Parts: sequence; C-alpha cells; structure tokens
Amino acid sequence: MTDFHRLQLLVLDVDGILTDGRLYVGADGQDWKAFSILDGAGIKLWMQAGFGVAVISGHASEAVKRRFERLGVTDVHVGVAEKRPVLDQILAKAGLSPASIAVMGDDLVDLPLFRGAGFTATVPGAHLEVRARAQFVTERPGGSGAVREVIDLVLKEKGLYAALVQSYLR
Repeated sequence: MTDFHRLQLLVLDVDGILTDGRLYVGADGQDWKAFSILDGAGIKLWMQAGFGVAVISGHASEAVKRRFERLGVTDVHVGVAEKRPVLDQILAKAGLSPASIAVMGDDLVDLPLFRGAGFTATVPGAHLEVRARAQFVTERPGGSGAVREVIDLVLKEKGLYAALVQSYLR
C-alpha cells in the first residue's frame, strides 16, 4: 500500500509522459515538442505545496531545458543514457530515499527509476512491461494532462488538494 504522505519528490520522464512521444524535427535540425499547460500548472501546484520536481530524459533537448526553466524546475537532466545513477545522485543530494519519490515513466529505460519508489505511474500508451509494473495508469495520455492527473491524485491522498484549490478562490 502506498504511503502518499512520504512522497516529497516527483521524478518525471519527458517523451511519452510530458509529451505525446512524437518528436518534430525541422529542416534546420531543431527539435520541437508540445507540452500540456495542464501539466505545467500541476507542476507549479506541486511545487507550491512545497515538493520537489526532477526531470530525467534520455533525449538531449534544449526545448525541455527551456520549458522547465520557465516552470522554475532546476533539477533537469537531458541526454541521460542510464537514468538510475542520475536518480541516485539526486536522492543523495536531497537526502531522500527512493520510498519518498513518485515516478512517472513510459518505456523500458524508465524501469530502473521504479525500483524502490514510493509511487509509480505511467500513461495508457506506455510499453506493456512498464504498465504491468506501475502502481497507477492514468486515464489521460502522455502530453495531455497525465502528469497533472497524478499530481492531483497524490495531493488529494496527502490531504492538501482542497486547501490548494481554495487558495485560488480567494
């Protein structure tokens, strides 16, 4: 059973989770990605509640760096071939255990991030092996508010969601 109250850090893959997994490449070689505003607002809500966010992506992308810079996320790692060593460094730096993280990933390269995590989630279009190992599969697809769905779920389970919503009604 998940202890949502222990969760302090949200660890996110990018392609397939924060995007629909498609990569647009212009004639000049520049990458283009589309991100959901719902996910961005959810990430800001998560940080407003006092929790951290880390992004670990296998694809090296300036667009990803810029997107998260705008959201105020500083723990952004792109072009990562092996994600677990990067996660272990993040945890050591923050003084956290794997049990205190929520992870969202969608492909085999993300499975090492799931090991020991307090909560694991994925999207409907994830690889079959990832869906089988995730504790939660979102209704929304990647790039269309799936991260927000997980954030709202965790904040509700932590008993923080209603107060955060109320802060917008003042």
